[in-house]
Amino acid sequence: MARAVTTRHKITATVFAWLVALLIFFPILYTLITSIKTEPEAIAGFSLIPSGTFENYITVQTQRDYLKPFLNSVIISVGSTVLALIIAIPAAWAMAFSPTRRTKDILMWMLSTKMMPAVAVLVPIYLMFRDFGLLDSRIGLTVMLMLINLPIVVWMLYTYFREIPGEILEAARMDGAGLWQEIVYVLTPMAVPGIASTLLLNIILAWNESFWTIRLTTTNAAPLTAFIASFSSPQGLFWAKLSAASTMAIAPILILGWFSQKQLVRGLTFGAVK
Repeated sequence: MARAVTTRHKITATVFAWLVALLIFFPILYTLITSIKTEPEAIAGFSLIPSGTFENYITVQTQRDYLKPFLNSVIISVGSTVLALIIAIPAAWAMAFSPTRRTKDILMWMLSTKMMPAVAVLVPIYLMFRDFGLLDSRIGLTVMLMLINLPIVVWMLYTYFREIPGEILEAARMDGAGLWQEIVYVLTPMAVPGIASTLLLNIILAWNESFWTIRLTTTNAAPLTAFIASFSSPQGLFWAKLSAASTMAIAPILILGWFSQKQLVRGLTFGAVK
């Protein structure tokens, strides 16, 4: 029998949850507040009372073209996610429904690549990009971000696919479905919540990637992470302008996360409750 939850416990849990949420959101809130301060106010010290000026946003847009890095971020993040799903869905299907004795070893090996510091492979990857003419190109950065996030995508889809009864796929085979028909028309529709949450999470990860985007691009393919870094100049850090650029960069992905939070939660808990 489930234990009854008292009103006091509910209130305590709610207050605690709000405090944790505020703690997590506070850096974003303070960045927003700093972005509407003047530069002297921004460097003066901690303060939650801004002057309310939007001069920094006008200056940022005047000094740098916001639209181009925004479009680059959209193309690179969405493109890398689509490529990752095209590769990961068949891979996760094979591991979930046709496993071998090496399947778990392969999954662990894929996950172990995320534990390696990115700087350890910076030089060889930079040289490969230079030799193949992929530096400062959308194609090169899209492929790079796809490879970076591919292990996570495969792991998430593998987890979701394991929750789908294999008997359904066997029934599809008995009805004459081929391999691709089984994946496209049977497996994929049943795993839509998991695929959607994987897609959204991968877009967020690709959008926020800064290490490779800053080092493999300059101007043509530079996304919003490079747009933010461009406001760190030899003359110093202009905190108000930097905060304005950061707010403009994170606003689209925050809006996406806000409107898709139900889908994210549904997908991340897919198969968790029987």
